[in-house]
Amino acid sequence: MTRLFTTTSTLLLASLAAAVVARQCQNLTFPVSITARNGKFDLKAPSNNIEVTNFILDLTQPGRNLSDILLQDYVTINGTFSMGATYCEPDTGPGKALQVLTHGVGFDRGYWDFPYHDYNYSYVSAALAANYSTFAYDRLGIGQSSAPSREPIAEIQPWLEIASLHALTLQLRAAALPGIARYAKIFHVGHSFGSRLTYNLAATYPEVGAVSDGIALTGFSHVSFLNVGGAPLGLEGPYFAMGANFAGARSLLPRFAAYPDGYVALADRQALHNDFFAPGNFDPEILAPAFEATQPITVGELLTLNNPGNVNSTFGGPVLLITGGTSTLCYCLPHA
Repeated sequence: MTRLFTTTSTLLLASLAAAVVARQCQNLTFPVSITARNGKFDLKAPSNNIEVTNFILDLTQPGRNLSDILLQDYVTINGTFSMGATYCEPDTGPGKALQVLTHGVGFDRGYWDFPYHDYNYSYVSAALAANYSTFAYDRLGIGQSSAPSREPIAEIQPWLEIASLHALTLQLRAAALPGIARYAKIFHVGHSFGSRLTYNLAATYPEVGAVSDGIALTGFSHVSFLNVGGAPLGLEGPYFAMGANFAGARSLLPRFAAYPDGYVALADRQALHNDFFAPGNFDPEILAPAFEATQPITVGELLTLNNPGNVNSTFGGPVLLITGGTSTLCYCLPHA
């Protein structure tokens, strides 16, 4: 039976106030050979911003499941993919356990160690201060993980991303990545969509210690099981997608020039504010550097964000669930 812990001491942080600590970090790229059963959709990648907006409007129509409408079949995707990651450990050497960090939509692994305000917002610094090591990686199709070379509808879907998380975890457990010691305990930490992938990893491989020794889900309250007025809430609701004001990634910023049709991104700082920052609860000066750190999302992910979520888990390890009191969009409900 899953145990829900309400304190941070068992898995994560000695303090939520991040401090810059002495550390040893390395960036690395490595291959994973994976297989997944993805959805095959009757959809052509949007080629301009009118088509992107039309897609979002179709996706967010109440009472209409666009994923089901467009789904033609399921196909097996397999191959070898390149993954990008950053491993950090305390300056004194490997920490007492390793945390594998899975980021959410709109960013890459860098936001786990966000440098703004002398790393005051750095999760990695806080974890290192509590004597944990961290392994933050880019999800497939994002950042340095096979981006932007992968097909954004057929390939980059949650099932393949869960397979990549499983594969990299097995490499970490086997101490198969250079410069990373073998850890007796590996915990998985997710944020938002990254929490959904983390949840599904543990649900698919529930034996404690075989893949994960414990999970932490932040910005996530498994709202597929929550109802308001009889209607389940999740990313199938319009709030996140409409607030994001998505546009074709290539049309927005020079750094997205290599991304093909089918990759979309937050259009501006206001969109970032809508989806990620609660009113009166953040430093306004963070919007500019945060927007500069944004990353695209694929149309394939938007069609399938909720699909792996409705899985009952028999995972027996510790589970930490954190939801902000003002987290009203995406996977989170107020006070959930």
